[in-house]
Amino acid sequence: MRRIAPLGLRTRLIAAFLLVAAISAVTTAALTYQQARNAILKQTQDTAVSTLRDQVEQLEIRLPLDQAELQRVVIELGKRGKPHPWIVFGEYGSLRVSTNPDTPTSGVITDDLREKVRRHDYTAFQRVEDERGKPWLTVGVPAVFQHNGFKESTGAVFFASVPLSTERQTVEAMVDAAQQGAVPGLAIAVVPALLAARSVLRPVRRLRTAAQRMGRGQLDTRIEVRGADELAGLARTFNETAGALERSVEDLRQAEVRARRFASDVSHELRTPLAGMLAVTEVLDEDAESLDADTAKALRLISAETGKLAVLVEDLMEISRFDARAAELNLDDVDIAEAVRKTLERRHWDDDRVITELPDEVRARLDPRRFDVILANLVGNALRHGGAPVRITVRTAPAEDGQDGDRLVIEVADSGPGIAPEVLPHIFDRFFKADAARTRSAGSGLGLAITLENVHLHGGTLLAGNGPSGGAVFTIDMPVEARA
Repeated sequence: MRRIAPLGLRTRLIAAFLLVAAISAVTTAALTYQQARNAILKQTQDTAVSTLRDQVEQLEIRLPLDQAELQRVVIELGKRGKPHPWIVFGEYGSLRVSTNPDTPTSGVITDDLREKVRRHDYTAFQRVEDERGKPWLTVGVPAVFQHNGFKESTGAVFFASVPLSTERQTVEAMVDAAQQGAVPGLAIAVVPALLAARSVLRPVRRLRTAAQRMGRGQLDTRIEVRGADELAGLARTFNETAGALERSVEDLRQAEVRARRFASDVSHELRTPLAGMLAVTEVLDEDAESLDADTAKALRLISAETGKLAVLVEDLMEISRFDARAAELNLDDVDIAEAVRKTLERRHWDDDRVITELPDEVRARLDPRRFDVILANLVGNALRHGGAPVRITVRTAPAEDGQDGDRLVIEVADSGPGIAPEVLPHIFDRFFKADAARTRSAGSGLGLAITLENVHLHGGTLLAGNGPSGGAVFTIDMPVEARA
């Protein structure tokens, strides 16, 4: 099922505001309706009950009652109905009369009401609906007389049926008014909801904009603090955090600049004496055969270590140029197969230790010197730490989505045991040693890091992994047309 996108904060705030407004309006309307309805019905009810009771108490009844006398009394009571004209019914024994001669009895006078009036001799009332749903108020009053200080029943009971249609219409009009006023009320409530949402969201938007600017590296970004509420506290905390972060980053930058300058200065200072040392060791190497064995061995050791130191200094200078963003590409149109062969010939790797698959007429625009460094480092690393034979495969691939032009893909695979899983994430780290016990190595420890920087400079990627049949595999993926 497709997941429904979450609502925005503005929408949720407005919805919550309107929900509260709607609940408040409905609750207020319901309570008002209930109180008003009860007040309207109670007023009608009290008026009808008191009027009928008073009228019955004022009657002069001559017992026993006959049909004519009972009819006369009922008609007399019917003329005095309040608050609305009512229909009066009289019952005496088996006699049944009403103000309407055609209907001496009524369906809205229930047996329960008759029972209450006859048994207890007091006034009772009920609100009922007839078969058509029309509301009525029915009131029953017994006719009594005073005898020796006590009220005695005459046996006659009078009932009044008061229509409540007017009261129902009044109540319905109140409900309609509440319903009609609810929609405009909610529409008006949208205005303060928008204002409230705006007052809440404006600082949130400022905070988001400031966070985006900080994400782009503008660490001097600050938020104007307004007020003393929770959002102002959040803005104040953001400013304090941004200030601390800016100071920390500035300290790190300064430390990095000092470290780069130190490495660069040391490399430059070592180049001149190393050049002299290399010249001397070359002369001494030529005369080593004429010296005794121990002296010749020591001389060759000094010459080898001096050569390693010279390589380390050159690599440090090269990595310093990358750190200082001073490395540049000198692009040229290169035949890849020819460039690979020359790299192998210069280092005397053009034997059976290296197997190549070089398609003809594969050309690319790249920096020849840096390409030579990339390939030499990978092949030398494969021969030194992996195992022969080393296979070099060159091919082209179509560009992926969002990329321009074809891609140049070069794989360098050795026949060694491969790269251990715990080593793989750190393979391009500077001075990283796969074997912690191995304190000395033939290289500077910067070869793969320099290789990675050169590939990135061409706009490509360098991946390290293990082949399906064992052995380490380094894959270069760079554009055929590099851009300086």
